[in-house]
Amino acid sequence: MRQQLKSLQERWLRRRWHADAVALSKFANLNPCVVVTGGSEGLGYALADRFARGGHRLLLVARNLNALEEAASRLRGTTGAAVDVVAIDLTQPDAVPRLDACLEALGVYVDVLVNNAGMGLSGRFETHAMDDLARLTDLNVRALTQLMRRYLPEMKIRGRGGVLNLASIGSYGPGPNQAAYYASKAYVLSLSEAVAHEVAGHGVRICAVAPGPVRTRFHAKMGAERAFYRWFSPPMPPEIVAALAYWGYVAGMRVVWPGVLTPFVALAMRLIPHRVLNVIVAALLKPRRTQHRPKD
Repeated sequence: MRQQLKSLQERWLRRRWHADAVALSKFANLNPCVVVTGGSEGLGYALADRFARGGHRLLLVARNLNALEEAASRLRGTTGAAVDVVAIDLTQPDAVPRLDACLEALGVYVDVLVNNAGMGLSGRFETHAMDDLARLTDLNVRALTQLMRRYLPEMKIRGRGGVLNLASIGSYGPGPNQAAYYASKAYVLSLSEAVAHEVAGHGVRICAVAPGPVRTRFHAKMGAERAFYRWFSPPMPPEIVAALAYWGYVAGMRVVWPGVLTPFVALAMRLIPHRVLNVIVAALLKPRRTQHRPKD
């Protein structure tokens, strides 16, 4: 019964796909892999682990080679999956050509692209350094967009695979005190949903994950660990978020809201007028210096 349902799902997902033997021949001697950006730690590592347990070969991408190798070693030991790594700064102009070269050397193609790499900035917009803002938009917006554009056409040729983009509950409204980060995640959600509509029926899944706070070092890195929302919205374990994201992607969902309350928060952020929402979110995201560290 499960195989029959899976077969019906695949037929529906590929209802508009037509095989092109000439185009497909390019991939005849290559193996599929899942590329996970920012896969050396946190939610990226948890997503890599989930795909590895699903029987996929992995290629982890991040800047720190030592961290990548440690993560790959752990994944091989716990899942038995084939895991390769490549150290690339995705904000650099040569990032995509370097990734292409690595894929060619390994004899693999991108079956699933997990766009997890990202950064945040906490505090008032005008206080952020120009270089930090440029890096945020380069990583959260430009790199994600370029990677999707590079590998999506090949997925359509094969009539399989897909893209899993990390958005945020912050995608659903403005974020005073994290303005650039919220704006970048709104872009990710909008792009994902629009492209999902464009490729519907061609066998390609496009899914955006919109979690609330996740129990990782991300909040500390962006200087927001002591903001009030860290108490108001307890962080979810990355393993649970990754599992829900994975199964949502497999099921063909276009947006996944991990957690019981997350869908209702997203709906509320859509419905509340922004003049009111800004007041609420600004209070939740305001950096605080005299608070005790929240418990994770």
